[in-house]
Amino acid sequence: MSQAVSPELSMSLPNRVVRRVSARTGVKPVELIRFIKFAIVGAIGMVVDLTVLTFSREILGLPLMLAVALGFSTAVVSNFTWNRFWTFPESRDRPIASQLVQFTVVNLIGLGINEAIVLGLHPIFSGLLQDPFAYLGAKVIAIGVVLFWNYGVNRVWTYKGIE
Repeated sequence: MSQAVSPELSMSLPNRVVRRVSARTGVKPVELIRFIKFAIVGAIGMVVDLTVLTFSREILGLPLMLAVALGFSTAVVSNFTWNRFWTFPESRDRPIASQLVQFTVVNLIGLGINEAIVLGLHPIFSGLLQDPFAYLGAKVIAIGVVLFWNYGVNRVWTYKGIE
């Protein structure tokens, strides 16, 4: 004897979560999924960023400001690639050069925000932790703040008009 399964139960857990969050926030499910993908890409970028930052600082001995910029820039290239092919695949119909310029401009402003947060929090964290934990803690906070800046501005400028 077969019983009908409700549509809610037949959906996967991630789909149910997306629908619930969407219903509560008023954000379209497709936009919420894009933000989640953007955040996953950002997490990959964070690993790239922190790896390059730590290597540049601890192995190469670069000044913190330069090491932060190098890690951030490497992550931007990774994030642009992943976002173009996975988060916003519809954007591949557009010229890559202009899109990369827009993405880079948004991220350069994000770099300024990132640097300000890291360099502002580093002295505070240094009173509590030793490097590399002090600057990495500051960096993780900066990445969280810049995530929302990057998504918001890239969504309305770099990826505008994508439904």
